[in-house]
Amino acid sequence: MDDTLQRLLEAEMRAEHIARQAETEQEHIVQAAHAEARAQDERFVARIPDLHRSYITKAQERAEQTVAELKRRYDERHVQLRDTAESREEEALEAAFDVLVSAEL
Repeated sequence: MDDTLQRLLEAEMRAEHIARQAETEQEHIVQAAHAEARAQDERFVARIPDLHRSYITKAQERAEQTVAELKRRYDERHVQLRDTAESREEEALEAAFDVLVSAEL
């Protein structure tokens, strides 16, 4: 009976030792996870200025493209209006001359 109790006592002590080792390992794993989370957070925070610069650069490129497109359309419309004005210049001069002549009569 003493031998059985002794073996049970040794088994309990080994179990307690294993449990303490598991708790210690668990604590190390939790600390490592926290450290990794902090490191990832720091890396992300460090990247924020680059992300911001990238976003601003892309927005500026889109704005420049939009301005260039608007300028191109404006220039096309300006040419159309100039062509229309030139094609109707003779007609306008004749109409103005007719108005002046009929006013003198």
